[in-house]
Amino acid sequence: MPDPFADLLIRLRKDAGRSQEKQADAINAVSGRDTMTRREISRYENFENIPTNHTIGHIAAACGVPFEDLQREAQAARARKRTGQTNAGEGEEDVKRRTLLGGAVVSVSAAAEPWGRLAFALSRGAKIDSPSAVALIDRAAELHVQELNLSARRLQSRVESHLDAITAALPRAGEHERALTIAAGETAALAGWVAWDLGEQDKADAYYEVTSQCAAIAGHPPLRALALTYSSYGASTPKAKLEILSQAASDVRGHGNATAAAWILGRHAEEAAAAGDEAGALRALERARFAYDFADHTSEQAWVRFVTPYRMDSLALSVYGQLKRSELTETAESAIDRLGDELPDGGVVVLGDLASALLRGGDVDQGVYVSRQFASAAQAKPNTMGKDRAATIAASLPDRERELALHLRRFVS
Repeated sequence: MPDPFADLLIRLRKDAGRSQEKQADAINAVSGRDTMTRREISRYENFENIPTNHTIGHIAAACGVPFEDLQREAQAARARKRTGQTNAGEGEEDVKRRTLLGGAVVSVSAAAEPWGRLAFALSRGAKIDSPSAVALIDRAAELHVQELNLSARRLQSRVESHLDAITAALPRAGEHERALTIAAGETAALAGWVAWDLGEQDKADAYYEVTSQCAAIAGHPPLRALALTYSSYGASTPKAKLEILSQAASDVRGHGNATAAAWILGRHAEEAAAAGDEAGALRALERARFAYDFADHTSEQAWVRFVTPYRMDSLALSVYGQLKRSELTETAESAIDRLGDELPDGGVVVLGDLASALLRGGDVDQGVYVSRQFASAAQAKPNTMGKDRAATIAASLPDRERELALHLRRFVS
């Protein structure tokens, strides 16, 4: 005869929209091991077996419910199994408590996603050995570097898998709590950025929110600046984008944040140019370059490693192209020289902004030529925001280049 605890496990799984196989995958993602199987899930749900407390912890995290409450239900189930009791004697309070458990803390539907499990892990408080913590932190940094030469689709699975690994480690972080929380936030922000690039705005917003939560818990404002700057791309109006970027800029004031400041100020220059504020755009771009000149790119945050000289060229090209400034020609020549014959990581972004800047600036023939280079490079070395740039370029091409525009729009879809 079914047991209330078995029924609870079934309800948690179904509320998360998972098959037994998917439930096993979710538990394995939390535990960092591939030991759970569909058959074992079936045994739990048929009351043939009751999970150990260790496994209960992984089930709780995978389903977004409090460990202590789920553990208590498991203990009661073990007692019933020993005495041969059924659910006939279950009282009203037991039913009420179990019903509340099904929707506790983080909704189960949210906990089915990596950001939901991270939010739950953060809410439990943190308490991993040093080598493991360092490995997790280093992997978070490595993913931000991979963003330069991986497509959003390929990067997404890697980022979300790593986020699950950090989430599983957070409850036992100990002395590494703050560093691991920051790494979790950096990983969540990158997951949001990738989701946005794939057109999953709601998912991106959820990741950015949990990144800000990590920043607050760790007392690390630059982490919130990362989430804000990424989110600025998806804001609805130029005014909203500038407000977001102003807040991000205030979060990276001070020693050790020069590269981050350069990026954020460069983004501010882009959006000011888009809003028609020429003086504000040029002032922000000058400040961005000044900050970058004094940055120590090897010792600052992991997530600023994509802010290379190529990316600074890209920002300047975007600003000058939108404003139709005479500096565009010299900046374009300098950017092409810097790229060289072998396209570097991040070079696709520069080609995209160069093509867009030339087309906006009126150099149509050169813009079309660079657009073709961008289209080829974006397919050979895809990275995040390639689709966004492709859409911008396609919209700026002259009517005679309909075939190229169609090719770029197919790249977007």
